[in-house]
Amino acid sequence: MRRMLGVVAVIIAVFGMVRPANSAGFALIEQSVSGLGNAFAGGSAAAEDASVVYFNPAGMTHLQGFQTVVGLHLIDPQAKFTNEGSTHVLQSFNPAAPALSGGNGGQGGEAGISPNLYYTETFDSGWSFGLGVNAPFGLSTDYDQGWVGRYQALHSELKTVNINPSVAVRINEMLSIGAGFNAMYLNAELTNAIDFGTLDALPVAAGGFGGAFGLTPQGADGYVKLKGNSWGFGYNAGLLFDLSANTRIGVAYRSQVIQDVEGTADFSDVPAGMSAVTGGYFTATSVKAKVTLPSTFSMSLHQRINDRWEVMADVTRTGWSSFNELRFKFANGQPDGVTTENWKDNYRYALGATYRPTHALVVRIGGAYEKTPIPDPEHRTPRIPDGDRLWTTVGAGYRVTEHIGVDAAYAHLFVKDPKIDKSSFSLPEDALRGGLRGSYDAAVDIASVQLNVTF
Repeated sequence: MRRMLGVVAVIIAVFGMVRPANSAGFALIEQSVSGLGNAFAGGSAAAEDASVVYFNPAGMTHLQGFQTVVGLHLIDPQAKFTNEGSTHVLQSFNPAAPALSGGNGGQGGEAGISPNLYYTETFDSGWSFGLGVNAPFGLSTDYDQGWVGRYQALHSELKTVNINPSVAVRINEMLSIGAGFNAMYLNAELTNAIDFGTLDALPVAAGGFGGAFGLTPQGADGYVKLKGNSWGFGYNAGLLFDLSANTRIGVAYRSQVIQDVEGTADFSDVPAGMSAVTGGYFTATSVKAKVTLPSTFSMSLHQRINDRWEVMADVTRTGWSSFNELRFKFANGQPDGVTTENWKDNYRYALGATYRPTHALVVRIGGAYEKTPIPDPEHRTPRIPDGDRLWTTVGAGYRVTEHIGVDAAYAHLFVKDPKIDKSSFSLPEDALRGGLRGSYDAAVDIASVQLNVTF
């Protein structure tokens, strides 16, 4: 166990250096390489290796002795924006005013590595213990500084590290139950430009300065960087039903995790005198935000057809309706920074198959369809340009020796071209940020490897 704690310390250090990219919403389901090969269709019923700690702790009772799994996932999202008539708030006062200016932002998606580590022990008493260290949420997007959506987003990065000890017990031949505790660390950094030129040009009645500073709209940009971190806590639990020697059904739940983020807001290129006139706005200050990370509920079927073939299916519901808004509260009295989200609960449906041509070799395939939690183009933001996804996956595993095995998997996600349309200014916070309007050419590639050690 002492050696295991040393490994955990190393993994946590690695998590501090990586930059995970976003999956559905900004959840990361990439928690198992063997599972990725089947598009995670086995999910809460497969109980194939120690990664079951994350998907359903009850499945630990199906493992033998000691198991350690270390996995790495390279996640490469592509997100290229095309401007399609973005508008500027001054056009509401003067139709001849210039539209929202700037380029398309380049490649908004950023590749990242998501590692995970799992360890399990199964005892003769029927009890099992497990420990998982992983990154259940993450995102990383980055745009050119002068792009058309710069007032909405420039750089966005969110990293999490989740430490998940779990226990399980086999009640009888048909039923196992398991539960775990989750301690999740979150670190985030967000940047965007501020259109001080337009803020100056707006009439006083509209909240501007009426031209008092003589600034040019879209020509006097400043910048804000928000940084913060926090710890949040939750739980997970699961049931595993062995209906027969060939049929298993798993049910698993992961709770919400509330993150009360505290950090700093740093402003740059603020026009001279503007902070003084506003009573201290746009000065370095502390900031707070509350983020409720969603719960998940999964139900999976694992069916053994014969000695060579297995098939599996999964339905997972993620409670994204908890993500209503992203609100930053500034200690210097500046009005809250708000982004209205109004996300909806979403579903993911997966099917997979496994073929075992020899005792040492296993081949996996899978597919899944996943709805985006973002309700419409008005609520989509360039920080998270998410859309409906179709997964196609392949994978393989090979047992090198009796105690050592390796797995590899690849997935390509076809993303239904996400659209953004904030041109109506129906969300008040978007007026000064601009009526960003356009669409993304988006896709995701995932390549993963995993080492399995059993004793």
